[in-house]
Amino acid sequence: MAYLYLSEPPPPEGEDLKRSISWLLLLIVLGALFWLHAQRNSDLIEETDVHYGSPQDASLTLDVLRLRRARIRPAILFVHGGGWRGGDKRDFRGLGEGFARRGYVSILLNYRLLTDTGNRFPAQLDDVQRAVRWIRANADRYGIAPQRIGALGASAGGHLVALLGTTDTLDNRPPELSQYSSRAQCVVDLFGPTDLTKQFPVTRELDVQKLVHDFLGGTPDQKPDLYREASPYVHVDGATVPFLIFQGGRDPLVPAEQSRIFAERLRASGVPVTYIEFPDEGHGIERQEDKAKFVTATTEFFDGCLKR
Repeated sequence: MAYLYLSEPPPPEGEDLKRSISWLLLLIVLGALFWLHAQRNSDLIEETDVHYGSPQDASLTLDVLRLRRARIRPAILFVHGGGWRGGDKRDFRGLGEGFARRGYVSILLNYRLLTDTGNRFPAQLDDVQRAVRWIRANADRYGIAPQRIGALGASAGGHLVALLGTTDTLDNRPPELSQYSSRAQCVVDLFGPTDLTKQFPVTRELDVQKLVHDFLGGTPDQKPDLYREASPYVHVDGATVPFLIFQGGRDPLVPAEQSRIFAERLRASGVPVTYIEFPDEGHGIERQEDKAKFVTATTEFFDGCLKR
């Protein structure tokens, strides 16, 4: 898997904070070409823009990638980053295709994005939880084993999938999905913020602390309970699922301490966790040896959790 960064991002003025995020947080997934090449065949089915819900009149869509072979298989939900304001389900197209060719059903989803006037938390969590419940409700249609669903997300997507592994459904609507669990069976978190009560960086390119305030509609002093509710760290308990966490040691946007303390909290609670920190990486994975380690560790993790 490779992440492509655009060099020399423009200053935030001109367009709002969303433009700055599109340069710094929105990761363009190119795919692990050396991995995918060895697994290419013409047996892939792709369904795009499948409707999975309409909260507050929003049209939520996802893409499904799977092999034609008719057998029950595990699924992986891919959740894009972008600071909760940007990004798109296509950002994980390459990685989703790779796992589909390995015998998974890959689900790439869009969720409601934060705007200047709305879609604050927990809208994004409601959407990804709805997606997991929708997958279980439609498991027969796509040949999915409903109790073998993993989740992978980067940055803001890492935050959301971490909540899929630590919390249960907040909004149990619509009625036809109310009987299904929204909890994933295992989670891969790439440098997602895990304790939103902590201080975040303010850089020349991006005021991450302001972004968090916008996401939650206030400061920690104004909304302490909401900050705790939005923090995966707070929710770790005996029901938390296994985690694989990746973090860059030089991440300028999500401090490495966020992932370190989360991994320690998981271990202390008896939750299986593997923590991999790349000392020379920032907010992403650029070095070839680190990309290879990411692919290998993620494949082994999901195979171990979902294919037993």
